[in-house]
Amino acid sequence: MTSRQFSTAPTRRTVVKAAAATAVAGSVLAAATSARAAGGPAFLHGVASGDPLPDGILLWTRVTPAPDAVPGSGLGADTPVVWEIAEDKAFSRVVARGTAVARAGSDHTVKADVRGLRPATAYFFRFSVAGGGAEGGQGVLSPVGRTRTAPAAGTSVPGIRFGVVSCANWEAGWFSPYRHLAARADLDAVLHLGDYIYEYASGSYPTQDTVVRPHAPLHEIVSLADYRLRHATYKTDTDLQALHAAHPVIAIWDDHEFANDAWSGGAENHTPGTEGPWTARMAAAKQAYFEWMPVRASTEGTVYRRLRFGDLAELHLLDLRSFRSEQASVGNGAVDDPERSITGRAQLDWLKAGLTASDARWKLVGTSVMISPVAFGALPAHLLAPLAELLGLPAEGLAVNVDQWDGYTDDRKELISHLRDHAVTDTVFLTGDIHMAWANDVPVKAATYPLSASAATEFVVTSVTSDNLDDILRVAPRTVSVVAATAVKAANRHVKWVDLDSHGYGVLDVTAERSQMDYYAVSDKTDKGAASSWVRSYRTLSGTQRVERVGAPVR
Repeated sequence: MTSRQFSTAPTRRTVVKAAAATAVAGSVLAAATSARAAGGPAFLHGVASGDPLPDGILLWTRVTPAPDAVPGSGLGADTPVVWEIAEDKAFSRVVARGTAVARAGSDHTVKADVRGLRPATAYFFRFSVAGGGAEGGQGVLSPVGRTRTAPAAGTSVPGIRFGVVSCANWEAGWFSPYRHLAARADLDAVLHLGDYIYEYASGSYPTQDTVVRPHAPLHEIVSLADYRLRHATYKTDTDLQALHAAHPVIAIWDDHEFANDAWSGGAENHTPGTEGPWTARMAAAKQAYFEWMPVRASTEGTVYRRLRFGDLAELHLLDLRSFRSEQASVGNGAVDDPERSITGRAQLDWLKAGLTASDARWKLVGTSVMISPVAFGALPAHLLAPLAELLGLPAEGLAVNVDQWDGYTDDRKELISHLRDHAVTDTVFLTGDIHMAWANDVPVKAATYPLSASAATEFVVTSVTSDNLDDILRVAPRTVSVVAATAVKAANRHVKWVDLDSHGYGVLDVTAERSQMDYYAVSDKTDKGAASSWVRSYRTLSGTQRVERVGAPVR
């Protein structure tokens, strides 16, 4: 993986891959339409894979056994499903095959945790019902997906490349960032850092007059049937289907898979008196998530876990909603209370132990909310209010975001001290949540940075569609945002760059020498055919714990 000068003109390779992604989406729609017309079983929600291991992969699909068996309805017969993995797209070299049952009790979703595969190998997979598959029956075949296993532990790996995304609000725009990532043939996996779905009622966020497409159900989702239907709605998006069909996805959740600003005992927009117990709502949300996502569920019903990529990288994925204490009031000294936690004691100990024990060159940490501190200097009132909305700050502009690690400073201090005390280097936090792109050093003491040390680095990706500063103010990009970005960086010298304007995605390229994030933006989130262009690139060199700008993306 070598760098070359970036060109904004599309290469022939890019055009061919984009055409292939469009063809995949077209085949999905054609198959669904045909199956619906016949009244028989159909694969209306695509196929997916996730959580790659050196010897295995998790496969996913959803079968609609009959036209009335819509997600969340509980209708439809249990349906036997055959899954296959092959070395070629024509399935002439099938290497693994098995069966599963799409049951009404799991919303007719199917998962197959396949083992016995070769490391660092691309495979094709598909599902079939009622006699379909390699035996040549007349049943229904799903779309074909492509996936890839991880390199074996201890194997010398020259490079790993991930797509990185976060915050995809169905009503706020089209998922063109997913389409552009699906068109890339150079990714080992796509990392989704949370807010895969949004729970709001239609027209609540964004406002009704800016809704691009209404979601289903129209009301705020609360019940198991609601969460199932919302997940299913998302997976009818052809760009999202193309992404899942092209790459394995490694996902964690954030708050909107449950409810806004969720914590272990409730959420900002959950009202027990009218919406029932929080425990029931969280259980419903988690059940639907594990049914509809290509994610391995732990026995504790959490998403924190590790994935290894040879000797090059180990990915530590966090769950920052299931165990956290309730958010403190902004400006309240409770943010420093050592009894309050964003991770919970068990998860923080698990993370610290894993970082210390890891012999991988790079320790990557998937965190749904930003770990770097954020403070603000003086800002004009018309900029402070929308920034406060995005970052969880009060209109007065106090220097803490209580929903991020800023609201749980003791956990952050303990983790940073652990990195320093145990000489854990080359730690990179990968973050979503706040609908802006950032490149940060993670300072040991923010007040004295850059004279004091940095313990790690952090790359934050912007949203796929969820509202940013420009959307809230309804202004053109790079107008008022220039003033806001300047103020943010002036008050936070560890912040090397912040982009308040874009929607898009990141591509993280990891080699032994450096980890580099290339930031891409789409031209218009309300345009289904939006183009993509490179914005900036930042990297951290091994052993430095600092980020620096580079002039071109890795190609």
